[in-house]
Amino acid sequence: MDLTQLRAFVTIAREGNLTRAAERLHLTQPAVSLQIKSLQASLNLQLFHRTPAGMVLTDDGAKLLPIAERVMESVAEFRQRAAALHSTLSGALSIGTILDPEFIRLGPFLKRLVETYPQLSTQLQQGMSGWVLQQVRGGELDVGFYLGNPGKEFHAQVLTSFTYNVVAPQGWKARVAGKDWAALAALPWIWTPPESAHNRLLTKTFAQAKAVPNKVALVDQEMSMLDLVKSGVGLSLIRESIALREAHAHGLVIADKVSLSTELSFIALAKRRHEPTIAAVFGLLQGIWPR
Repeated sequence: MDLTQLRAFVTIAREGNLTRAAERLHLTQPAVSLQIKSLQASLNLQLFHRTPAGMVLTDDGAKLLPIAERVMESVAEFRQRAAALHSTLSGALSIGTILDPEFIRLGPFLKRLVETYPQLSTQLQQGMSGWVLQQVRGGELDVGFYLGNPGKEFHAQVLTSFTYNVVAPQGWKARVAGKDWAALAALPWIWTPPESAHNRLLTKTFAQAKAVPNKVALVDQEMSMLDLVKSGVGLSLIRESIALREAHAHGLVIADKVSLSTELSFIALAKRRHEPTIAAVFGLLQGIWPR
């Protein structure tokens, strides 16, 4: 078994016809037929049935096809990344950023990017998580940071998981201690726009609790949310590290019965993941966010 046989297997399965597969592979039909026969012999399995309509996968062939496709995708990615190591990338890369630079390790990331590819210029645009997703989908951004699962349309590399706490003003301990989401919904909440991860997480959570939150203010910056909590306006969702710091420094209260978890990811459109610049950037992340 070799890669040419796997490529023939995947191509015939997709085309459903030996002649069309041979044309796509730029080979003769007998050559492609021989590759499949050799693959079936090495596996001791029948992968296709010949029918008047063309080539149809057997049950065994259908089970092996997804694995073969993943192998071919991995080979393409390997070649793409190897090529990136031998070439000097140039041009522009637009990056969507979120939250604060320290949390997403923007400084170390850009430092390594500039050192590795000095002819590549970067353009940064700051926004909320959902906005970055929309811009990457529309092609206005090449890559970006995102909170949560972006969906199958995107290639995503999870950088880290973290927790959100519900934070209340100083002196509110009796109002939030031991309270679940349904009970907390009745208290005043500092809300965020739909593009925010806070909005997505809280909307889903309150819907599951069959509760409607009492929204008293709408803000689009995490630090603004924190300032309103300190001022006694209401509750907010705050990253655990910040919540613990502010509880210690300013006496803010952390709700003890609830929390939410999510992931920080780096995303690009799945169909663009093998572009040299984008593949190279994803490769650099491994040194900044080690698994």
